[in-house]
Amino acid sequence: MKIGFVGLGNVGGKLAGSLLRNGFDVTVHDLNPDLVAEFVARGAKSTSGPLALMQDCDAVITCLPSPAASAAVVEEMLPAVDSSKIWMEMSTTDAGEVKRLAALVAERGGATMECPVSGGCHRADTGNISIFAGCDRDTFERMLPTLTTLGRRVLHTGDIGSASILKVMTNYLATANLLTCCEALVTMKAAGMDMNTTYEAMKISSGTSFVHETESQVILNGSRDISFTMDLVKKDIGLFQSIAEAHDVPLEISPLMVGILNDGIARFGERELSPNIIRRLEEATGLSITAPGFPAEMTDDEPEEPGYEVIPTGLSAPLAKLLDQ
Repeated sequence: MKIGFVGLGNVGGKLAGSLLRNGFDVTVHDLNPDLVAEFVARGAKSTSGPLALMQDCDAVITCLPSPAASAAVVEEMLPAVDSSKIWMEMSTTDAGEVKRLAALVAERGGATMECPVSGGCHRADTGNISIFAGCDRDTFERMLPTLTTLGRRVLHTGDIGSASILKVMTNYLATANLLTCCEALVTMKAAGMDMNTTYEAMKISSGTSFVHETESQVILNGSRDISFTMDLVKKDIGLFQSIAEAHDVPLEISPLMVGILNDGIARFGERELSPNIIRRLEEATGLSITAPGFPAEMTDDEPEEPGYEVIPTGLSAPLAKLLDQ
């Protein structure tokens, strides 16, 4: 199968690298010609643009920073879509927009899968990231070998739109974790606690989280480099807030988080690294939240292993029987 990949940024570049590393026939496209040249040097092919990419490939993956960017690419690819083609959306995007674009693809006989990832750039780099896949079951099974190369744990979430909703939810939770970790670290520093000891206390306790065990490390190092920026966080939690509003859920914490990110962007710029939201509290207290011995960026120390489908709890027995038929 020939795979096209559009978007070679912090996440997309690592995902495309996993396909290339595992022997897939990959053609890449990005607005940055240097990124394309780097992949060509590693064995990928290049192309003139999205339309040519869809013409030449069986499936095209998009991993882009906004719904508008994905829409522009998909709309350019549409004339080349037919019943043999699949569009795979790996961006974090709006469920309504991915449904709209999927309908356009379906009108031309093609299939769509939304398959956003979760777990950090360091796991995207090793093929150990998690993937949510929203699509019909036939498309899911057709592309499962590709998904289990891109990621370790693959969850079929249901119809188109379901994966985007769940992905936005997980990013909302991660942001809430980040903000509470920032408040905890600054408060402990103000109280005179050693930061290395504080980190370990959080890690071994009921207060730990994936975000603490990753982002707190780069915060304490001082690099704050988690390969994610404040504008992307604001987009994701804004999408979650929109879902809640559309379903008349009166959230209380979410609006506060949106306000905090807006303030951080106003102070530090929208392309500021997201863990540097802690600077709001550092500046307010005059404290520097760093400690020796922490890495400047995260790396995945798990070996790359074949991925597998995750079966939702409670459905294991009946779904396993269904899949065996």
